[in-house]
Amino acid sequence: MPDRISPDQLGAHLPDSGLCWISACSGESDSFREGLSGLSRPGLTFTSIFVPGLNRPDYLLATGGRVTTFFMVPELAASDRVTFLPLPYREILAWLSANPPDCLMIMVSPPDADGICSLGATTDFAADLWQGAKTLIAHVNPEMPATRGAPGIPFDRFDAVIESTQPLRASDPGTDDIAERIGAHAATIIPNGATLQTGVGRIPEAILRSLSHKRDLAIHSGLIGDSTLLLLDAGALRADKPVTTGVAIGTKPLYDALTRPDFAFRPPSHTHALPTLAAINSLVTVNSAIEVDLSGQVYAEATPKGFISGPGGASDFAAGARGPGGLRIIALPATAARGKISRIVAPQDATGPVSLGRFDTDFVITEHGIADLRGKGRVERKQAMLSVSDPAFRDALRSRSQEKSS
Repeated sequence: MPDRISPDQLGAHLPDSGLCWISACSGESDSFREGLSGLSRPGLTFTSIFVPGLNRPDYLLATGGRVTTFFMVPELAASDRVTFLPLPYREILAWLSANPPDCLMIMVSPPDADGICSLGATTDFAADLWQGAKTLIAHVNPEMPATRGAPGIPFDRFDAVIESTQPLRASDPGTDDIAERIGAHAATIIPNGATLQTGVGRIPEAILRSLSHKRDLAIHSGLIGDSTLLLLDAGALRADKPVTTGVAIGTKPLYDALTRPDFAFRPPSHTHALPTLAAINSLVTVNSAIEVDLSGQVYAEATPKGFISGPGGASDFAAGARGPGGLRIIALPATAARGKISRIVAPQDATGPVSLGRFDTDFVITEHGIADLRGKGRVERKQAMLSVSDPAFRDALRSRSQEKSS
């Protein structure tokens, strides 16, 4: 049986060196943070899926150790002890398979009658990794819902457990008029019967909310938020396997609902696998971006101030949505900085690496309408993109595009 410990005893059970996976997303642990406070572990490298604006993993660097991250967050950006690997999910899984963590520190639900702890709302990569780890340390949290889908972890497989109650990390991106207008546009092209993948943030959530009148939908996504519960309760989702995901990030009503049989939590080896995605008819992907250029290339990882994210699963789902009825949607406001900066840009003015190529996107949606890029050549693509840019920037964009081609 595992040792029951307090946070201040964590150091006695942590290895001195190696790679350590630690819970993040909605399952970021205050007990692990407390236990690592003041602890020196310069030989350890911590890794996880850190979500910008939700997780603050600076405490990991305070141990003297290193951090390998697949998404850049502000707390890690300035350190020379951070390795940033901007990889799509299929490559993250390959990297973790080649570099299996020696230790997992994970938040789980209390054991059920069979002694099994669920990975709950943060199933994700931990479900693919835990069996190969030498050391398993649990934060057993009664607030973590026991979810269906991936097999849980036997309680007696843990080396040590901290038992404490903590609310899951919550996020409500809210809404605004622009997001609602974008959602209304998207609802005109997303059909009944579609299976939906969405990214994070205000606009993907608004798009899902706009579909409450649709029927026979399903969710197959690496991540879900509160809008998924809204669709479920509105009767928009099908009865058979309505929701498949790996992580939930939302508010308490969503977390409380995750024990329902409508939700299946699976690891990325299933949710992001190309054979799985290619077998889904009418897979519709909905992701946001920082910029889209006039050719349809998508930029979602950096601003002029530096990297703020990583590519995530968008390219995996874009590849998977090439099957029958698949649609790939990028949705974003036409401007930033209160209308002072266009987010539709000429290719030479784009910031950061290309996150999705110009043939990985079918539609670009802003509050000004829908650009259908399917089957269009260079000139037609430019015209379609100009039509969804803010009118105040169209002449300048047209001039910049002519400079590029001259």
